[in-house]
Amino acid sequence: MRFAALVLLLLPCHAQKTPEYTYKVVHAYPHDRTSFTEGLEYHNGFLYESTGLAGKSVLRKVRLNDGAVVQNINLSPQYFGEGITVIGGEVVQLTYQTQIGFVYGLNDFKVRRTFTYKGEGWGLTNNGREIFFTDGSAEIRVLDPKTLAEKRRIKVQEGGRPVVNLNELEWVEGELFANVWQTQRIARISPQTGAIKGWIDLSGILSPMYQTQAVDVMNGIAYDAAGKRLFITGKWWPFVYEIQLVSKR
Repeated sequence: MRFAALVLLLLPCHAQKTPEYTYKVVHAYPHDRTSFTEGLEYHNGFLYESTGLAGKSVLRKVRLNDGAVVQNINLSPQYFGEGITVIGGEVVQLTYQTQIGFVYGLNDFKVRRTFTYKGEGWGLTNNGREIFFTDGSAEIRVLDPKTLAEKRRIKVQEGGRPVVNLNELEWVEGELFANVWQTQRIARISPQTGAIKGWIDLSGILSPMYQTQAVDVMNGIAYDAAGKRLFITGKWWPFVYEIQLVSKR
């Protein structure tokens, strides 16, 4: 996401191995190569996407099948767009280092209000009752969806050690899925305990032929709860992939 050095994960040895998954690509949908994807969410047949980079950040509504942008709003140049989530007829969006978030009307993308927070903003998702917020640390903040005030934090760990660089988030069937920045892995996190319930290894999903283009890290998870479809993409990637999880043997 950012241009600093990656902080390495400390993954301990422990008796019970964390379940690992790979993937099967079901379909590849076109994705705008100019999208520096920070937030991705599926809602009522469309993808909602927040892109980053100061002066280039956009909130957009995208048609899944052909990648066409049907609605968008540009952020002011001083803001670096980050995670988004759709809840209660609104789109909530974070910014990176400016400690301000925006709440838009879902239908018109007009700013209804702003809110503030301490630290950096990275990823957002919700389960209909609470909003979950990452800041690049090993903690996930839990916000009240109406006031956007912080209620508590979930400490994410594996074998008692923190798992850092948690980035884009998605609520999937009672779990939190989180991109781990600058890796090809997604963590499956228990929202109750913060424990890692599984790792999804997406190595090789972007063909080497596209790696020669200007692409950045994997980032972007969206879930169609009604259709049980999982989508992933990355920054400046040419595709959004619909995938099925496959247990590693």
